[in-house]
This record gives sequence, structure tokens and C-alpha cells, in this order.
Amino acid sequence: MKRIGILHHPKLSRSRPLAQEIAEWLAARGLAPWQVSSWDKTAVEAEIEELDLLITLGGDGTILRAARMGAHHGVPILGLNLGRLGFLAELQPENWQTQLTKMLEGGYWLEERMMLHAEFLQKGECRRAFEALNDVVVSRGSLARIVRLKAYVDGGYLSTYAADGLIISTATGSTAYALAVGGPILPPQLHNILVIPIAPHLSLNRAVVLAEGSTVSIEISTDHRAMLTIDGQFEVELQDKDKVRVKASPYRANFVRMQEPTYFYRTLMARLRPAGGE
Repeated sequence: MKRIGILHHPKLSRSRPLAQEIAEWLAARGLAPWQVSSWDKTAVEAEIEELDLLITLGGDGTILRAARMGAHHGVPILGLNLGRLGFLAELQPENWQTQLTKMLEGGYWLEERMMLHAEFLQKGECRRAFEALNDVVVSRGSLARIVRLKAYVDGGYLSTYAADGLIISTATGSTAYALAVGGPILPPQLHNILVIPIAPHLSLNRAVVLAEGSTVSIEISTDHRAMLTIDGQFEVELQDKDKVRVKASPYRANFVRMQEPTYFYRTLMARLRPAGGE
């Protein structure tokens, strides 16, 4: 690794000074750091082909954003947690020097995680396409009224959901929005897709775990506005009879890990433990 991008969070006051400190530390060891806001997509995309690593300073949202930008180029990600949960992060503010030293000495491994490819179709034509690391959500808009979502798996009819929405999630996303609505927790190395309804009304109210390689198609039926949301970070307005198609992305998110491969379960239990619990 030689050329290292450092993405700071523009709304976290300690993120930019810490990015500068890390950049100076890397430069002193003969590396070539480059800094930019994680929200500056244009700047990142112009530089990313030349990078060997992306270090993110923020929460899981910053890592999700970096994953979507870096996946097309296979650039691995190393997250430093400045957020609340930090399910995806590897570093903490108090240990980054020790861990970066370990990485530079070769004491790391790469964890590959599946991503999703989502297409928004209108009158049979693909209008936009997206990559997601956590989830793709089709849901009601601002009005508190259910939408009807007809779901198909590999072209075969699954169910019609009358609900607030439907979450299509990766194993990575199983500890995010999917977990909040009662979905199962999947280990991150799995390549299965989860289909989970949000507040279903007199319709299927269980999560469905799909086989690797499945394609989910959703047809929207509503007399008001619906929304397509990617990783909880941006949205597209949907209308009656629009369709969303989701499958495994050809791209993968790669994370630099220094912990042992069983770290996921330890991290999970630490995050789920009630305050003051043992």
C-alpha cells in the first residue's frame, strides 16, 4: 500500500483534525496520503482509481458511502469509528496508531462482503441503477398509509405485502434496519438475500432468506407516493406500477481486518448488550 485516501466526516468536529494527524503519520512513514470529505463524491471518484486503501473517519454511514464509491475499483476500506455503533469499523480513536502499524507490517486480512445491485424500472425501462452494501428499501412515502408490494423471486410469485415497506438486505445489512424490524442476524460472509416486511398488515409477516444468486422483483401498487431508499442515504420517488429489481452485485466491498475472523460475534454482542450489562 502506497497511496491512501482518508475520508473525513464534514459534520463531526474531531474528524478532520484526526484525518490530518493520520495523514502526517502516514507521510512520515513514506506513504502518500490524500484527504477529502466523504461527502465529496466527485472528488473521490476522480481520485479513487489511484488509491490502494480508503480510511474512513466517521460512523457506519461513512463506511457505507465509501463502499459504494470504492467497490467498482476494488479499493479496500479501513473504518475508524467516530459514530455510535461502529458495526463495520475496525479502528477506534484510541488505538489507530497501533493498528495502522500492524497493518503496514502485513498483519491484516481482507474480508469480502456481498453488495446488492438495484434497478428502478418505469414502464419496463430501467431508469436508474444503484449498488448497496446494507439494504434496498421500498416503502411508503410521507403519508402514513400502507403500500401494496407484489414480490417475485426469480420470476416466480412470492407474496403481496400490504405494509409500510419491504427491506431487501444483505448479510451485512441484517444488523441494520432489518434487525430493527425483527429480521434474523446473518454472519457477514454469507451471500444470501433477506426479504423482510415493515409493519405488515394481514400479510406475510416473517423474513424470507433467499438462496445465493436469487433475484427479487417488486411491483408497487399505491394511490400515493412511495420511496426507494438505498443504504438509508438517498431516495428515489416511486409511482403506481413502478418496479424495483434487486440481485447480488458483481462488485464486492473489501474491508481491512486486523482482528481474528470471529470478531463479528464479539462485536455483535458488545453492540447489543444493554447499558450496564455484563
